[in-house]
Amino acid sequence: MKFPLTLVLDSVTSPANLGSIFRLADAFNVERIIFCGPTPPDLESNRLKRTARSTITSVSHDYKEDILETCKQLTQEDYRLFSLEIASGSKAINSLSYSGFKKVALILGNENAGIQEEVLKISDLKLHINMFGKNSSMNVAQATGIALFEITKSLQPIAEN
Repeated sequence: MKFPLTLVLDSVTSPANLGSIFRLADAFNVERIIFCGPTPPDLESNRLKRTARSTITSVSHDYKEDILETCKQLTQEDYRLFSLEIASGSKAINSLSYSGFKKVALILGNENAGIQEEVLKISDLKLHINMFGKNSSMNVAQATGIALFEITKSLQPIAEN
C-alpha cells in the first residue's frame, strides 16, 4: 500500500535534510518527492547519500524548476495543496482528518526562507505544527516526519500497481 501523498520541496537545499526526507518518504511509503527551485539537488552528495542510505533508489523523485507551475499541474491532477508553514490562517496539523482527501501534495519550505508567498496563496490549506517551547520554528526534516505521521494516520492508502 502506498499513500497518495507527494512531497513538494520549495528550494530545500541541505544534503542532510534531503537525505532525511528521502528516508521519511520511504518509511511512510509516499508516492514521490518533487524537488523545486533554481538548482536541482545534488543527489551525488556524500552527505545526502549517507543520510538517505539506499532510499534514493526506492523513492520516486523528480526535479522541476518552477514550483508554481508544478503546483498548478498537481492541482489539475486532483491533488490538494497543503503547505506546512506557520502562517496567517494556518491550522494545526493534528486538528484535521485527512480521510476525505484522495490525493495530497505536502509542500515543504526552504530551511531559511520557508515557502514562497505565491505558493502559500494558491495552497488549499496552510498547516502548522503546534510548538510549546520558546523556539518558533523546526528543522524541515523533523517537521516532515511529524507531518507525515499526522497525515497518514487518517489518509487512506491505495494499492500499488
